[in-house]
Amino acid sequence: MRPFGAAHGVSGFFGVDNPVKVIGSQRSVVGKSILFFALCVFLFALCSMVQAQQSGRVYRVGFLSPAAPPDPAIPGASTLVPKLLSESGYVEGRNLQVMRRFAEGKLDRLPQLARELVDMRMDVIVAVSPTAIQPARDATQSIPIVMGFGKDPVRDGLIESLAKPGGNITGVVVAPEDVLSGKRLELIKEAVPGAGTVAVLATREPSSKLQISEAEKVAPLVGVKLLVAELQNSDYERAFGIMTRGKAHTVFVLASPILNAGREKIIQLAARHRLPAIYEWPEHADAGGMMAYGSSLAGLSRRVAWYVDRILKGAKPADLPVEQPTKFELVINLKTAKQIGLTIPPNVLARADRVIR
Repeated sequence: MRPFGAAHGVSGFFGVDNPVKVIGSQRSVVGKSILFFALCVFLFALCSMVQAQQSGRVYRVGFLSPAAPPDPAIPGASTLVPKLLSESGYVEGRNLQVMRRFAEGKLDRLPQLARELVDMRMDVIVAVSPTAIQPARDATQSIPIVMGFGKDPVRDGLIESLAKPGGNITGVVVAPEDVLSGKRLELIKEAVPGAGTVAVLATREPSSKLQISEAEKVAPLVGVKLLVAELQNSDYERAFGIMTRGKAHTVFVLASPILNAGREKIIQLAARHRLPAIYEWPEHADAGGMMAYGSSLAGLSRRVAWYVDRILKGAKPADLPVEQPTKFELVINLKTAKQIGLTIPPNVLARADRVIR
């Protein structure tokens, strides 16, 4: 058996004829390796510099709402979304600047407030409620707008379709309130079978008119008459005074960011007047409201935060399909019902997704 070198030679092993050329080739390979390594180090350093520059950027997110500034303890899009964004690395006061504009129930202020956010050059504007979306759209067609939450943006001409919104608007829509309002009226009647008059706590928002219109269609079918108590200047005492003078048996609180901001006051007054009430968000029942039917406010706010994050990272609203919830919860607070002396029928309790005891 011949030695490995003798059998194949240096020449045979490297596939070349001249050992000198082999040494030259090795030096060439080493040189290229050093060059490649140096290039990698350069690219790594460059990427680090870019990341450092990006990490130093301050993102600006604006919130436009028809409501009054909420109590920080009350969940709402303008408070929940910034907290949820912190999970993706956006920290308010560090790399996130949040500007909030509230119309405090004065809807004619929304256009001016929207222009203020545009003038401050927000990276994204979150329009809280359908009432705020149109003024935001009128103020800018270049700054991305995230709906939090829309109703029927296709019908309203705000987007082309849910799958391909086009333009500068995308986000989350909930089921049209003119549909859910009929369902909520049915549920409060089933929970209080003896109710003859249902007070409707409303606002001057256009969505309130749609909900009342649908409720008026359902009312004779379930055997009740409606007593509309419109909130004016955040005077909830006045609204409940209308209810008690009208001898209302229950309260149907319409879906509205304005009424959501006044959640605690509404729940307290309903308890004081011993009026069973139904609300928009399951979180209202968690906070002491008697019952609620709808999607999770926290869950939908998380999706709004997702849209804001995607846009801040470079995605275009036109390319992000609009989402709508598919799950609606019926939540009953049995503790609240007992406190006002109401016994919920067993068949209604059996239909509840959650019962708070």
